[in-house]
Amino acid sequence: MQKEIREKIFSTQTAESFLITDPANMRYVAGFTGEGYVCLTPDTTLVATDSRYTIAAAAECPDAQIAEWEGDGYYAPLAKLMKEEKISVLGIEDETMTVAEYEKLKKALEERNVGAQLRYIGREITSFRSVKSEEETGWLRQAEAIGDRAFRRLLPRVKIGMTEKQTAALLEFFLKEEGADGLSFDTIAASGLHSAMPHAVPTDKPLEEGDFLTLDFGCRYRGYCSDMTRTLVMGRASDRQREIYDTVLRAQKRALAGIRPGMTGREIDALARDVIKEAGYGDCFGHALGHSVGLDIHEKPVFSPREETVIQPGMVITVEPGIYIENFGGVRIEDVVIITEDGCEDITHSPKELIEIEDGAGEQEGREV
Repeated sequence: MQKEIREKIFSTQTAESFLITDPANMRYVAGFTGEGYVCLTPDTTLVATDSRYTIAAAAECPDAQIAEWEGDGYYAPLAKLMKEEKISVLGIEDETMTVAEYEKLKKALEERNVGAQLRYIGREITSFRSVKSEEETGWLRQAEAIGDRAFRRLLPRVKIGMTEKQTAALLEFFLKEEGADGLSFDTIAASGLHSAMPHAVPTDKPLEEGDFLTLDFGCRYRGYCSDMTRTLVMGRASDRQREIYDTVLRAQKRALAGIRPGMTGREIDALARDVIKEAGYGDCFGHALGHSVGLDIHEKPVFSPREETVIQPGMVITVEPGIYIENFGGVRIEDVVIITEDGCEDITHSPKELIEIEDGAGEQEGREV
């Protein structure tokens, strides 16, 4: 895959060479998962790191030149390569490089008489990641399937009296047991009034009768992120809880049915947002409908009221409408979809109909209603 990626990058011709410092982009262009940097020139892929990662780098990047910096300094391997290949323009990822690191790079090149121009390339490398290859979508499917299996295992175990922290920890344990390499982000387990906060942090609060319980979780497989949200009710749902839940579910189903390549992110966002507005909860849905996922959990493009990017086949994006009411609670339902030639494929397969967790359910399944 790296050969095709190199060809894409150099077809832009915005620079003679590229210094890659964003960790996800280093993995994308070279397969490198350690600390350091990657430099791409027309003839060479350089992976510069220290002794902690040289053995791993050689295994991960068989077609790259592996350099270990020592007393000569962090950017010595880069300067040496640029001199050898007479590089005069170096593209740098200005959105991820700090000012301090930029000054360190400039000083290192000046001290070694490398008179190359440094050119900002913004999110240019990252933008190549927006359309996924078949191999990448395969890894994303597997990551999402791990989440499905972990959620299925959690349902008979979650019960009134457990704390939010315990619930999150159990879910993370199941993710690891089912094959996750790590987490996409810190698991959200938000119950009761906390569920009105989209990014609530789990606390010692116990799950109580009548609580909404929002679970937002994801894992990594081969570096690629899954993402899923499901909202349960502890005990029997009230009429108002059912109404809010049904509104969110209708909004998501409408979006899933209406997504087409060629639409803008703004148009897709409106599919779900209009349902929530029509139900009288427009002010209670403050975030975007979805974000792309891949090597990072939040990528571009997104489904939002301001997104004018045209959606293309191969993009992988979440669909996660929500309603959040302060001093009452909130509901979010989130799936991951792959944009296809004529719509989208939902790769999240956990149940979405309202699930009530009966008091003391223990080893029983939550009841779908």
